[in-house]
Amino acid sequence: MIEVRKHTAEGFKVMTEYGEWKVGILRYNERFSRLGEMERHLLTDEVFVLVSGKATLYTESEAVEMEQGSVYTVPVGVWHHIVVSEDASVVVVENRNTSIENTEKKYF
Repeated sequence: MIEVRKHTAEGFKVMTEYGEWKVGILRYNERFSRLGEMERHLLTDEVFVLVSGKATLYTESEAVEMEQGSVYTVPVGVWHHIVVSEDASVVVVENRNTSIENTEKKYF
């Protein structure tokens, strides 16, 4: 049986978990409206796929304007943040156990 889930509200929501992975949808909200913080995951890479709208993926050394349908991988331990347009939808894939306990944040 095929399960269908939608996320139309603001922010990030985990949509499904399978094995060691979880898949979420990221949409616009205040946190993703500007570059005011960065985070790094200590146990997993993180994958982003822009489905609609516009998004920029930042690291400490670069800013990448994302293209719809391309896959962007942020390696484990790399500081990063994504800024999205109000109409954006981004698929996010990461290790299922990614949490605040194994993620570091810095604010500026």
